[in-house]
Amino acid sequence: MSLILPTVPTSARMLDGVAGDLIAVLEQVPGALAPARSVVLVVVDGLGAIQLRAHAGHARHLVAGVGKKDVAYSVFPTTTAAALTSLVTGVAPGMHGLVGYRVLDSSRDRLVNVLSGWETDGIDPLIWQPQPTIFEQVTARGHRAFAVGMQEYARSGFTRATLRGAEFFGAQSAEDRVRLAYQLATDNPGSLTYCYLPEVDKAGHRHGVDSGEWIAALEEVDHALAVTPPKHVGVLITADHGMVDVPAHRHIVLDHGDARLDGVRHIGGEPRMLHVYLEPDTAVDVVSRNWRTESDGDADVLTRAEAISSGVYGSVVTADAAARIGDLVVISRGNKAFYDGTAKDQRSRGMIGQHGALTPEERQVPYIRRGAFSTTAL
Repeated sequence: MSLILPTVPTSARMLDGVAGDLIAVLEQVPGALAPARSVVLVVVDGLGAIQLRAHAGHARHLVAGVGKKDVAYSVFPTTTAAALTSLVTGVAPGMHGLVGYRVLDSSRDRLVNVLSGWETDGIDPLIWQPQPTIFEQVTARGHRAFAVGMQEYARSGFTRATLRGAEFFGAQSAEDRVRLAYQLATDNPGSLTYCYLPEVDKAGHRHGVDSGEWIAALEEVDHALAVTPPKHVGVLITADHGMVDVPAHRHIVLDHGDARLDGVRHIGGEPRMLHVYLEPDTAVDVVSRNWRTESDGDADVLTRAEAISSGVYGSVVTADAAARIGDLVVISRGNKAFYDGTAKDQRSRGMIGQHGALTPEERQVPYIRRGAFSTTAL
């Protein structure tokens, strides 16, 4: 079985191409973005382009002057660990190695969380994410680099994996973070500043897109980004992924006795994109056939070899990345989500907004230019 990827226009912007575009600006090389004295990259976690268009009335500053082509496409899986890392390294997950939310550490035969489990799961950011970040790349060229986010993220393992090379500054509110990012860009000509806004993603997971809480978070971010960028500063606003709501009746729970659990040792990934790791000497073709039969219409099921050869993780997949990909990769269709009902921890079943798969709602993200990058400034 081979996965037929959703159509992506040949001229489409890709999330893993953003780093190269920003470096070109700082190096004064003509490229996709207009010249600017300094650069600010704003990431609104979890804000898909489709959700933004559907709620344009609550985000009038964000959507002002934005057309249907102001879109980029995220990587696979459409999850924060994979997509943010691609955004700030300029390479696909097959190269940077963060190929899912929870993946197998084969050296210890255990699942590790590559978003929030660096310390508790004992994984080294320099080993698990070896690619140079955009911040390391620009500082090596003589530019300063800054990252503005929530203070509690300052020393996390994921920060060391993705933001190394940047000087970190914490600020509490979305507006404070944006203003601080703009100030850093103004005070440091030739610099790159990253500004992270997680409010929309958090509200979506807890309450769902369209909820009052999600709309309030979108309005908060929109208000923060209503601040006019300083002169000569180029601002690019994007996201790591979008989101779909998964109601409880769309949950597919794998309980004891389900044929899909036969021969399975670990289930990683996340509900909309599972990594299924098998017991040693288990016949992959037998288990994959079970999964495809039982999941017909609910998911695309690929073996590791099929997933790699399809290019879904990028054109190059390192040995380390390949070892973290499941023996089977299960990609949810529509708004379905898979859960291991035999696991002790069932907290993820409380999430409403989810992501990880390949729907347009998850893959399409905004690509909004402001300040010196604005199309009206060209």
